[in-house]
Amino acid sequence: MLPLVVILGPTATGKTKIAVELALRLEGEIISGDSMQVYRYMDIGTAKITAAETKGVPHHLLDIKDPGEPFSVAEFQSLARAKIAEINAKGKLPFLVGGTGFYIQAVIDDAYEFTEQGEIEPYRQKLWQLAAEQGTEHLYARLRQVDPEAALKIHPHDQKRIIRALEYFHLTGQPISSKTKARYHSPYRLVMIGLTIPRELLYRRIEQRVDAMIANGLLEEVKFLIAQGYSPQLPALQGLGYRQLVDYLNGKDELAEAINQIKKETRRFAKRQLTWFKRDPRIHWFNLENMETQLEQLLGEMIKLIDRNLKSDVE
Repeated sequence: MLPLVVILGPTATGKTKIAVELALRLEGEIISGDSMQVYRYMDIGTAKITAAETKGVPHHLLDIKDPGEPFSVAEFQSLARAKIAEINAKGKLPFLVGGTGFYIQAVIDDAYEFTEQGEIEPYRQKLWQLAAEQGTEHLYARLRQVDPEAALKIHPHDQKRIIRALEYFHLTGQPISSKTKARYHSPYRLVMIGLTIPRELLYRRIEQRVDAMIANGLLEEVKFLIAQGYSPQLPALQGLGYRQLVDYLNGKDELAEAINQIKKETRRFAKRQLTWFKRDPRIHWFNLENMETQLEQLLGEMIKLIDRNLKSDVE
């Protein structure tokens, strides 16, 4: 089996920095496991890594889609698995890094096998159109019919997660909730590293990150996308941080309220990320509360973990 290191965790925990430092030390290349960073022109709101921050480490699956193009978990699975094989073929170690649990698990676990990708695109667009015309509640009612267990765990207004669950059912014929019960079996030799920090610190970092995004031009980024003709109803512009500012530009909220909503929804998102990841017993968790003062110690522990599990594969 091909070796693969997965670095995951909720937003604002330091995944980008840790991944780059590990890749530098272990001759690795990084595959983004973020469902929003595939889009061009959407850099600030997705916290996309800058050229300087990469420190020369190759990064893959960034800026590969136009915001108006459809993108599905099935396509991501195919692209990411191809990159894992390509990086291994070069004698490098692949790192899959991100916080989109469904996308990451679709790559690393055999349980997620999809039908032909072409079948999902018109279906996905139909779901977004239904949401725009009849409301998210209409989609939620459909989810309750096909996967009542998943519906209990998804907020009735969480449009993206509802659509993901319906998309999965359409692709596989199985409820997405069944995957949480399935035994984990991966086509890769995995080392899974989870990053966490105390909740109070996490929420403080989220507040600071959102403020920094606004200061760095997130509103201008949203205005640019709309000026380029991208519909606010596109899945890309329904993403966290973008949807709230579109509402502000449409006069639904004051700017201060839109910013507060971004912070509130990001905190909820981080909580959902933790819930998703915590159920996977394969993950080795590291507390990054003191990362600034203990970075080398943390990296050393992670490298020992990787070497212990993968050394025979990458030598």
